[in-house]
Amino acid sequence: MKAMIRLVGALAPILAFTALAHAETTLEKVSRTGVLTIGTRTGSPPFAFINKQNEWVGFSIDLVEQAIGPVVAQKLGKSIKVEKKESTPQTRIPLLTSNAVDLIAGTMTDTRSRRESVDFSLTFFVTGAQFLVKKGSPIKGIKNIAGKRVAAQQGSTNARIIRETVPKAVLREFPDQPTAFQALAKGQVDAYTNDGIQLAGLKAKAPNPNEWLIVGDFYSYEPYGMAMRKNESDFRHLVNVGLMQAIESGKYFELYEKWFGSKGEVPYPITAENKRFLQMQVVPK
Repeated sequence: MKAMIRLVGALAPILAFTALAHAETTLEKVSRTGVLTIGTRTGSPPFAFINKQNEWVGFSIDLVEQAIGPVVAQKLGKSIKVEKKESTPQTRIPLLTSNAVDLIAGTMTDTRSRRESVDFSLTFFVTGAQFLVKKGSPIKGIKNIAGKRVAAQQGSTNARIIRETVPKAVLREFPDQPTAFQALAKGQVDAYTNDGIQLAGLKAKAPNPNEWLIVGDFYSYEPYGMAMRKNESDFRHLVNVGLMQAIESGKYFELYEKWFGSKGEVPYPITAENKRFLQMQVVPK
């Protein structure tokens, strides 16, 4: 019996190592289930939101379904389905690391600190932080917010920057964009800060868009990437190939026009500088 116990004890580390070595990768999981699960938003138009027909739609979702999904399916040699789960700034990394989702496709800024926990795709959108205020507000930018009540989303880079650079601002953090905007509309805060494109989407969808102004120069640089579990180079490569092919073929710009063009959900013309930046990320053949 003692010999058996010693044998089991000796084998335990080997068995543990073997189990770790054979942990299921994202591609293996998708191949087994036939499902690519993305974490995305329900209230961040036009990247990801619930429309009037109660459909979960948006630019980020289209990029996955029309650019990334087909590349993954081709690699696996089988059709796959894209499923969506709600993710917020405070839940998206835990959702990834717990294997609840395989890819974050929303409005997540690629930062050095986040790269300690997750990997990112190439940058698929660039914006910067500004403020949404009521018309007539004395707030014109980050230099005017000391002593003012400023709403931000929990876990956002905007909240961290405000906290660090303007400690005299009264920062109030909310779980999502709709609740932050509701606080602004009720006069509970003086401004709401987020990435400029998200504020543009919020203003466009407000009951009375003309009541609101987006103010201030960008006080941050916000490169959006799609996040995934660390150290899965095969999966990251496929995500990047899908995005690069979309940029190179023009599919990306078709989708951009659909959501951000003059007839899109949130008109936000792409600048020549941003277009060049996107195209520079495409690896030459």
